[in-house]
Amino acid sequence: QVQLVESGGGSVQPGGSLRLSCSHSKFPSTSNCVGWFRQPPGKEREPVAAIGTGGSSTFYIDALMGRFTVSQDSAKSMVFLQMTTLQIDDTAKYYCGVDLGQKCDSYWSRWLRYNVFGQGTQVTVSS
Repeated sequence: QVQLVESGGGSVQPGGSLRLSCSHSKFPSTSNCVGWFRQPPGKEREPVAAIGTGGSSTFYIDALMGRFTVSQDSAKSMVFLQMTTLQIDDTAKYYCGVDLGQKCDSYWSRWLRYNVFGQGTQVTVSS
């Protein structure tokens, strides 16, 4: 059974940076879409970014492009989310999920397409 585990969250001041990691078990297929989502306190889960494991195509929510970067290390079965210039509004629990056997496409931001999610890692931005 596919499993994902997020790590790297923590507390940081505004303007700081964090790198989140998503460690996953081996996927049955080489072509999958791994997405990052976040859930701010009292709000719905929202998309952040995604990466295709087959060709490393990347997708972002427009508002976060330029501050957040998604990448992967296939050899280590890990996907990363580098977050810079963090703002108080970035406070949320961050999750990675995988849509098994599917390439990322224009529908990457729909969390219902993802088969498995990790347990999440908390990111708190405060002064």
